[in-house]
Amino acid sequence: MQSLVPLPAGLVDPFGRTVSYLRVSVTDRCDLRCVYCMAEDMTFLPKKEILTLEEIDRLCGAFIALGTDKIRLTGGEPLVRKGVMTLVRSLGARLNAGGLRELTVTTNGTQLVKMADDLVAAGVRRINVSLDTLDPAVFAAVTRWGKIEQTLDGIFAARAAGLAIKINAVALKGVNENEFDRMVAWCGEHGFDLCLIETMPLGDIGGDRTDQYLPLSLVRSRLRQSWTLEDSDYRTGGPARYATVKETGRRIGFITPMTHNFCESCNRVRLTCTGTLFMCLGQDDAAEFRQLLRDPSVDDAGLAQAIRDAIARKPKGHDFVIDRRRKAPAVARHMSMTGG
Repeated sequence: MQSLVPLPAGLVDPFGRTVSYLRVSVTDRCDLRCVYCMAEDMTFLPKKEILTLEEIDRLCGAFIALGTDKIRLTGGEPLVRKGVMTLVRSLGARLNAGGLRELTVTTNGTQLVKMADDLVAAGVRRINVSLDTLDPAVFAAVTRWGKIEQTLDGIFAARAAGLAIKINAVALKGVNENEFDRMVAWCGEHGFDLCLIETMPLGDIGGDRTDQYLPLSLVRSRLRQSWTLEDSDYRTGGPARYATVKETGRRIGFITPMTHNFCESCNRVRLTCTGTLFMCLGQDDAAEFRQLLRDPSVDDAGLAQAIRDAIARKPKGHDFVIDRRRKAPAVARHMSMTGG
């Protein structure tokens, strides 16, 4: 295979945004069934439709050669994929001199007790852990069968291993909306950042999303009654907008695809475990890479051109809508398929 020379200008979409961040779903499977992410009775993909770890690694390498400097591994739950650490180690070897600036993981925390040290050894320095509640009963209800102790043990094992931790919490009306003061205090006590996320209309989850949707403008207003939120210019490369909680010194982020979309600064694309590249989370247009990766006549130059062609189709923004008149999700695929 010929090696690719990084392009000085990187990957630039039709609206002048440089695409430097690739989110990679390594599996559609998960050991939990969070109510905003999956249906309870999920049908998962057959193995032949899933990219091998070697195929994912090759495609990530092509993105890195074209200027991508941040990769986040997601799922489903990425750490339940058999052999996933071989991919993590291979990508970790590309950090710094290899062109990759940061390798991160989004996880539900269930596998961290046994894998945190390995992640650190591979070069991961920061992770996001999904934790929507600190109440064991609510956690069991939101995840449908999860045990909060397993996730909490994982979080503290990751902290002990030296990983910086950001807690991701989806704001759910009538479920966890009275917990955010407690979560801000808990994250402050343990040295974690917190990121709150509005629920998004992705996939049929077996319920009415208007029953879940809680605007973060309302959440932020409520938090200001107890906490001093000082706007911050801190950025991680993702869509969150941050403030510093004066009383704890920790950051709190807000991801608001519904109340205030972040499309104007979008720098990312998402690769599914089947090799489908979505240029926008909220649009169905996609580029298919599985056949290209399995075609022996397609060399690295051909793969690079396919990536450039895909970025040339990146849309200006998404069309997320949640209201009672529109029962169907904005896009049919589940978040677990696209990657969290």
